[in-house]
Amino acid sequence: MLAAVLVLGTTGYMLLERWPLLDALYMTVTTISTVGFSEVHPLNTPGRIFTIGLILGGVGTIFYAFGVLAEIVFEGDIARYRRKRSMDRRREALREHFIVCGYGRIGTQVVSELDSANVRCIAIDNNPEAIARLEHEGRLHVADDAASEEVLKQAGIERARGLICAVDSDERAVYIVLAAKAVRKDLYVLARAGRPESIRRLELAGADRVISPYRMAGHMMAELALRPALVEVMDFLQHGDTPVGVEELIVRPDYGAIGRTLDELGAFGNEQAHLLAVRRKDGDLVIDPDGEFRLHEGDLIVAFGSAEELSRTAALIR
Repeated sequence: MLAAVLVLGTTGYMLLERWPLLDALYMTVTTISTVGFSEVHPLNTPGRIFTIGLILGGVGTIFYAFGVLAEIVFEGDIARYRRKRSMDRRREALREHFIVCGYGRIGTQVVSELDSANVRCIAIDNNPEAIARLEHEGRLHVADDAASEEVLKQAGIERARGLICAVDSDERAVYIVLAAKAVRKDLYVLARAGRPESIRRLELAGADRVISPYRMAGHMMAELALRPALVEVMDFLQHGDTPVGVEELIVRPDYGAIGRTLDELGAFGNEQAHLLAVRRKDGDLVIDPDGEFRLHEGDLIVAFGSAEELSRTAALIR
């Protein structure tokens, strides 16, 4: 609207007063901005009538434009834009993070647990209520459909440590797992299954592990009924305020421990963590491995000890 007034005013002075372009534009700007400068050249009667109309229409237009600008500033559009840009930069900086698909009851708890463990994560959801909660909590997120490969790339799937699918629809979960594996076949994917018959479908789609919340809750309740002390101890080791804990150590392709035995590494020293078990890449589990046990790429080591002991053992494996 403001541009239209400038063009109309400039054209009017050029036609009615035969002024050059710069003089006509200068007169238009000084008129609608109400700065009070004198005329560039004396005006004839048609020019004065045109100026009256320009003042009435142009001043109203420029005041309206200033009002819109003020509304944008005070209603937070600029602040929202800055928050969006900040979130884009934070997403691009993510490395070795988890992508949590679905911010419902389970997804919210997953994000909270990861946050408590100081593990970086990003949530994906297209539900307005979930998006509102994510924005209110200041969580890093993508407001879109997680079954889209482009959306997963926005969440940094190429650099992610793993993906947790916590959506409440098993059919949608299958599409999300398929999309994730299409982008990265080696990505660790953990999926939630609402119905027991969906476990097999999610595994066929490519999920590395499938969790049934109802089956897990039933298992936990039975364990608490039969062995409450053991469950409490294990939970305390994982989440309690204790100097020792249980951690997983993965033998990655560039680690020096590949092909060497635990004795050769010196993994049983007094200052090392205790190795509880090793899970091979094919799923075989070895409990309490001895010194002749040879490590391979992809082995997952379960170790118990203090933070310093776990750190020293991880350094040996690297």
